[in-house]
Amino acid sequence: MSITATELKNNLGKYLMLAATEDIFITKNGKVVAKLSNPHQDRVDMAKSLFGILPADITLEEAKTERFNQI
Repeated sequence: MSITATELKNNLGKYLMLAATEDIFITKNGKVVAKLSNPHQDRVDMAKSLFGILPADITLEEAKTERFNQI
C-alpha cells in the first residue's frame, strides 16, 4: 500500500494497525521516502509456514522428542 505523508499524519492510528499485516510505503512529492512495516514479519511468516505441520494427534512434547531422536 502506498500513502502520502499527509495521509499518514492525519490517520496514524489506522496505518499503525494496517502495518501489522502489510507494508505501507509513505510518499512525499510523489517519491517513496519511508516504509512502515511489522518488525516481527519474518517471525509471522515463519509461523504461518509451520501452521498445520504437526499432526493433530501428537503433542508438542512428543514432536520435540521425536525430532531430537532423529539427530
